Amino acid sequence: MEIKTLVFNPFYENTYILFDETKEAVIVDPGCYEDYERKELIAQIEQNDLNVKLIVNTHCHIDHVLGNYYMKEHFGCPLWIPEGEAEIFRAVTVYAPQWGITQYTEAQPDKLMKEGEPIRFGNTVLNTICVPGHSPGHFVFHLPEEQTLIGGDVLFKESIGRTDLPGGDHDQLLQNIKSKVYTLPDDTTVYPGHGPHTTVGHEKLHNPFVKG
Repeated sequence: MEIKTLVFNPFYENTYILFDETKEAVIVDPGCYEDYERKELIAQIEQNDLNVKLIVNTHCHIDHVLGNYYMKEHFGCPLWIPEGEAEIFRAVTVYAPQWGITQYTEAQPDKLMKEGEPIRFGNTVLNTICVPGHSPGHFVFHLPEEQTLIGGDVLFKESIGRTDLPGGDHDQLLQNIKSKVYTLPDDTTVYPGHGPHTTVGHEKLHNPFVKG
């Protein structure tokens, strides 16, 4: 599996394009809001001659869903969100103007994902793991064969996701990192929702919020 990373919106959110040798692709957390950001994402798809099969959200805070509607319409593909994020997703329309985001359009999800329900594209199968704490229904996407984790806002390089937003729970997040992320192999690469990628082993040794 190949991974392209694009950084979008005022929150510096990581949008990921995942694809394999079949050229089938999944867009994870399209955060593109401005027109130039949308064009940048589409250009990456076209330059790599990809066929977008699906858009998925790790969770549904505003910075991770801004491009859902536009990309779903442009590529004519379904949108999947975690089942525990439906209420968080609906709330974005209410609070977006408070952040100066006045052109947001809510996309209708085609599926509410359940934990353990695989994400399939081309020859790739991602496992879905529910890791709440940053948000109530947050998912991470794991490709064990390549020791890769698309981690959303659960774990950052030497940091963790904030827990002061509605539905956040600090103790729950720490416990879930220990039991669901730190139990993965140390050389698992974690691609977070913000900032540079890291590894499970590095975080177990150096993360000041939760040591392994």
